[in-house]
Amino acid sequence: MSNFYLDVIRNDPRFNSPIECRDVDLLEPATHAAVAGIIRDAFDVGVDLFVTETYRSAARQQLLFAEHATQLRRVGVHHFGLACDFAKLIDGKASWAGDWAFLGRLAAKYGMIGGIDWGKPGVVHDWVDPDHVQRCTVEQQAALFAGKWYPETA
Repeated sequence: MSNFYLDVIRNDPRFNSPIECRDVDLLEPATHAAVAGIIRDAFDVGVDLFVTETYRSAARQQLLFAEHATQLRRVGVHHFGLACDFAKLIDGKASWAGDWAFLGRLAAKYGMIGGIDWGKPGVVHDWVDPDHVQRCTVEQQAALFAGKWYPETA
């Protein structure tokens, strides 16, 4: 059984880079397929989405934490190729304005968790990240970060 994180991400030259990465090839294969489906379905309902970040190194995570752009000081789900952030393309420019509820619905359709409700609609959350999707539940994150769990890769 292969492990995308160990086989691909750990061996990528960007593993320690503090630079933003939008490369969908650094998304675990099922995550990559889900992101492609989300983009297609969003376009079908009139929303032109594009990827703003996929893989994120520990160094980049530290920078974002210092800028208060994330609540996680250490690596998050992005580090494992299991998360993706988006922006809407409006008049040729990136936009995060407006309603993002559609992304939560599309995330659920593709077996992902949307940062708008973290897979728990109706629950009030301390941190909302409406342009974010990930392929693990909040409850699975501790095991992921500890190296005790990673989704199977076909």
